Amino acid sequence: MDLGTAFSVKHARQRGVTPSRLRASDLEIPFRGVRQLRADPPNTVEIRLLDSMDAYAQRMTEHEFFSHISAAVLWGMPLPRRMLRASTLDVAVIWPRRAPASQGVRGHALRPWMCEIVRHPEFGVSVSSPAATWAMLSSRYRSVDDAVVAGDAVIRDKMHRDDPPPLTTLTSLQLAADAGRRIRGGILRDALPLIHPRSRSRPESVMRLLLGRAGLSGFLPNFDVFDGDVWIAQVDFALPRILLALEYEGEHHLTDPVQWAKDIARVERLIELGWRVIRVTKADVFGAPELLVRRIRRAVDQGRWHT
Repeated sequence: MDLGTAFSVKHARQRGVTPSRLRASDLEIPFRGVRQLRADPPNTVEIRLLDSMDAYAQRMTEHEFFSHISAAVLWGMPLPRRMLRASTLDVAVIWPRRAPASQGVRGHALRPWMCEIVRHPEFGVSVSSPAATWAMLSSRYRSVDDAVVAGDAVIRDKMHRDDPPPLTTLTSLQLAADAGRRIRGGILRDALPLIHPRSRSRPESVMRLLLGRAGLSGFLPNFDVFDGDVWIAQVDFALPRILLALEYEGEHHLTDPVQWAKDIARVERLIELGWRVIRVTKADVFGAPELLVRRIRRAVDQGRWHT
């Protein structure tokens, strides 16, 4: 009998599962009235949260939905590590119902005009919409950058054939931000003009903000390079007038030999076409951004000199 990795005790008993089986050592009790198969701890906080939400969903009432951090994880919004707590779920209801109260749950009672509730297309649970989730996180963002990174992710353009469509629109983010008074709502208003639909990752968003603050204007995100009518590459950032490209090298580039070989071939082809390519790492962006800005500024100045 397959009940899945998480199931309610009530459903299991209806299917004929005995009380002794429900007390077996291969099962754990993540929430009252729920059993979950024991497994090795997942590799990431996000996966642990998804597993925990799967378990809680087995006992959710029709009035409850995932919100805040939990909703952001369901939508794949990139959040800083400090915002994620694997042991706590955000579960909400619409006021005047009382906020859920359970161990491992942070309950919320939200005003109806402050939150749109939808059914998640993949996980099949009730959850605050991408735009509402982005806006309700204003109390958790520590900076405008946090809000921009999350906003970039949910309005991301479909840039390749296999890319999913955007989760929402910039207009919807604006409407969610203006739906009512939010804690630290000024962060949302300051973030909106900076959100861009052509960012494919959190590091790219952070890089774009870094360039803007440094006054290095004109860089185009995810720019397609052609040789005549032949597509050569899509570079993370480009300053086409001086043929300067910035490429962020994520850790997967180093651990995937096939991807690494493709990266080398792509960069060599760009160089053949006259492009200068600056390769950027996580340590550059998050460890020594001032040194990165200095490198890029020097390259821009050299490009202007030669044009």
